[in-house]
Amino acid sequence: MTDKPLVHVIDDEESVRRGAKFFLTTTGYTVRTWSSGIAFLKEVRHAEPGCVLLDIRMPEMDGLEVQQRLNARGVTMPVIVLTGHGDVSVAVKAMKAGAVDFLEKPFDTDALQDAIDRAFARIAAGKDHSARVAEAGVVLGVLSCREREVLEGLARGLPNKTIAFDLGISSRTVEVHRANIMAKLHAKSLSDALRIAFAAGMGQGRAAFPAVSGQ
Repeated sequence: MTDKPLVHVIDDEESVRRGAKFFLTTTGYTVRTWSSGIAFLKEVRHAEPGCVLLDIRMPEMDGLEVQQRLNARGVTMPVIVLTGHGDVSVAVKAMKAGAVDFLEKPFDTDALQDAIDRAFARIAAGKDHSARVAEAGVVLGVLSCREREVLEGLARGLPNKTIAFDLGISSRTVEVHRANIMAKLHAKSLSDALRIAFAAGMGQGRAAFPAVSGQ
């Protein structure tokens, strides 16, 4: 037992586990590494609480299924997802399931530190869900109707081309709206914008976009 915050690193690549452990231990964390999600799930009931750094692409059981099983068991440790494939739709699924953030490998150490800080802040705060929803609704009030529609599409994991087709606008216009969304929400990354969207209940179901004139 240690007073240092604990990070569970789950990745089938030894080099990633080794690199993450070196960085995290030198920045003041206790680290336990796991070579598979299955190994972690077998011991999670007895594992010390902390945050989880979880790779998406693993043999036998991928990270999304590991996350799903953790949720099903009522494990509330915050999860940060790692992906080496830039797969936004997968990252969206992970965030809908409660992931704090997603990082692309090879990950930037500053981005990793920021995500871990937010993971432990989530543990410490235990923020009420209704308060998060109300706060997100206020923040999203700065967006235009069209920008909200584009953000809804992003929250559903749709690529720009599909959002453009559904809304009857060009892909370039979607990119402009996306840039405006990021600026208005003061979002440094797509995951920042998605956290706000999910807190407000966006990205649920597959309802068609309402008709809105203009771009």
